[in-house]
Amino acid sequence: MSIFLAVVEEGSFAAAARRMEISPPMVTRAVSELESAMGVRLLTRTTRVVRVTEVGERYAADCRRILMDVNESEEAASGSHGAVRGRLVITSSSLFGPMRVAPIVTEYLRRFPDTEVECRYIDRIVNMVEEGVDVAVRIGQLHDSGYHAARVGHVRRVVCASPCYVKQRGAPVTPGDLADHTIVVAAGITPSVDWRFTLGEHTTLVRIRPRLTVSSNEAAIDAAVNGFGITRVVSYMVADQLASGRLVEVLQDHESLQLPIHVMHHEGRHAARKVRAFVDLATQTLRDDPLLR
Repeated sequence: MSIFLAVVEEGSFAAAARRMEISPPMVTRAVSELESAMGVRLLTRTTRVVRVTEVGERYAADCRRILMDVNESEEAASGSHGAVRGRLVITSSSLFGPMRVAPIVTEYLRRFPDTEVECRYIDRIVNMVEEGVDVAVRIGQLHDSGYHAARVGHVRRVVCASPCYVKQRGAPVTPGDLADHTIVVAAGITPSVDWRFTLGEHTTLVRIRPRLTVSSNEAAIDAAVNGFGITRVVSYMVADQLASGRLVEVLQDHESLQLPIHVMHHEGRHAARKVRAFVDLATQTLRDDPLLR
């Protein structure tokens, strides 16, 4: 089961062999014996990739649970029950991760010296099971099923500009006024962007024609700080700039949709202690963050 799970998580027989510190033929033989004993195909092999079958995915989930139970039993019998050790893989977005998750990771490593952490800060939805991720910190509505998620706070989208820009051009009073302003957006290749605003029960959808389109939120924020125009980003991204006065928020009365923040994992009550310890720390730390309330 351990060898099979290593193949699933590493995506190849050779990588699984290196992880298990055994020869590749041993890995191949172990998987073949499993498939022969059960009479099912667990993996689909090609010359380049190894894919898990539908049956293999279910069996891999069972293997994780069973091996976790075995590991806990062995640790309890050896007197090390309660120890937090092992390698943890976490993911979050490219900005929220370094700004809010990274300090939690370093605190976790300080508390538990027998642990290692790999951080993947990327702006895409990660398939936690397929990519071997233990914990994800996500912003936005959840569409995944089968994951355990704890809501830890929320952020919102804010429209902001520099005080210099507002002094020169004035502040928009209604969302429709944005048509008369220089707009900076962080977006892909689409030439237009729709911004949604809510005032009471009334919702307004404004078609934005950006003067400047950039590929990152950092670049959009820098342009706004330098007085070029108005941008719209998530509140935590500009918390320091708003607090220092380098940016000011406009259209505050027109609310934007709150985006929930969740700490997610996929092991449930069978989660390894290394996962539970990180989830507990992250949940408490993020819930205590005043900028996320």
